[in-house]
Amino acid sequence: MLQNARATATGEPLAELLPPLTDQEALVESNRCLFCYDAPCTHACPTHIDIPRFIKKISTDNVVGSAATILEANLLGATCARVCPVQELCEGACVLGAEHKPIMIGRLQRFATDHIAAHGIDIFRPGLPTGKTIAVIGAGPAGLSCAGELAKLGHRVTIFEKRQLAGGLSTYGIISLREPVPVSLAEVESVRRLGVEIRTGIGLGEDLQLPDLQDNYTAVFLAVGLGATPALGIPGEEHILDGLEYIEASKRNAAALRVGKHVAVIGAGNTAIDCATVARRLGAERATIVYRRTQKEMSAYRHEFEFAKGEGIEFRFLAQPTRVIATQTGVAGLECASVSLGPVDRSGRPAPSPVPDSAFLIPADQIVKAIGQEKWPWAGSLQLVTDRGFLKVDENLETSIPGVYAGGDSVRARGSCSTVMAVQDGKLAAAAIHRKLAQLQDKETAA
Repeated sequence: MLQNARATATGEPLAELLPPLTDQEALVESNRCLFCYDAPCTHACPTHIDIPRFIKKISTDNVVGSAATILEANLLGATCARVCPVQELCEGACVLGAEHKPIMIGRLQRFATDHIAAHGIDIFRPGLPTGKTIAVIGAGPAGLSCAGELAKLGHRVTIFEKRQLAGGLSTYGIISLREPVPVSLAEVESVRRLGVEIRTGIGLGEDLQLPDLQDNYTAVFLAVGLGATPALGIPGEEHILDGLEYIEASKRNAAALRVGKHVAVIGAGNTAIDCATVARRLGAERATIVYRRTQKEMSAYRHEFEFAKGEGIEFRFLAQPTRVIATQTGVAGLECASVSLGPVDRSGRPAPSPVPDSAFLIPADQIVKAIGQEKWPWAGSLQLVTDRGFLKVDENLETSIPGVYAGGDSVRARGSCSTVMAVQDGKLAAAAIHRKLAQLQDKETAA
């Protein structure tokens, strides 16, 4: 509660949560590192950044070299320094975490990547032209990572993005408290400076057709993410706001976003917590997260749950929304039913069942839903094989159509979706595409 009050008092309630480290703070923190051999933190990082190496470079005042080490493994290091769940990954694996305080790996990574951004330093240059062209669909983390890696190898890459700004969820869907829009757009520009062409306002299945891309490009990488928030199917749903749109509005112009006095957020993932945080920090007296299972089953990270409680966000577990109560003047509340949990369902969690005659009302003048996203809608019409609605790929991230690759949230049939996993997918796909093109080149030369 005090944290929320302090943030509001600054006049910038959604300003980046953690301040940047000063030079002295970064030096002191980097010198705490034990520089482990075969470091657990590196293994825990999905992009396998050599963490002891980049921290050692900070400790010797080689900040540019530190940033180079980071970006060699993760081209979107500035974003991941901010949005990665470091408590669950690198910092969670830090050997100092058992009896001491783990190294602030995320903040040191931000220190290094922010340094080169502030000084206009480009670590990489475009590779020697190969004459090969690749189309990337989607300018989110997976698409930018793939495009940048391919450009470093000398391939000519064009990204097609349906939104007006590139960056994907980093630009539109991650709360400013964690990543401000300028950070995302700066990384977009760094990829553009590698020679990647980025064309916005163009969507696959609408303005572009996959067969045309196959005819005009040597390979295609699909980084299309997921679709819209699914419907709840309850009366009065037309009065419910979409959580991703709620966050996007807060990033575009927080002052213009109408925030209710009592806000109910349906869902218990990280996006739901972000929505409730936006509401609290922009003036809601009460923000309540409504979830039909228990704390044990919620998909939000443990540290996010603790953060939410510190923000004064309330939780109503075992509550299933059944109806929006609306009057001529607006939303008045969310009617729910109490829930009991039964056997495990296909999601791997206990199936919720409404308890008869258990209806109750949560007073609310604004309701937001953040219950995940639907699968990408074009897969079937493009003859792409899917796995439970996600694009099916092999070990090289190649889809059922030869020469068409995919990565990011659209392929995450198993495991959790995250920015850092999308970046790794893009990197791995770029390497696979490059290998395939090299093999084709060898065959052409031999013929």
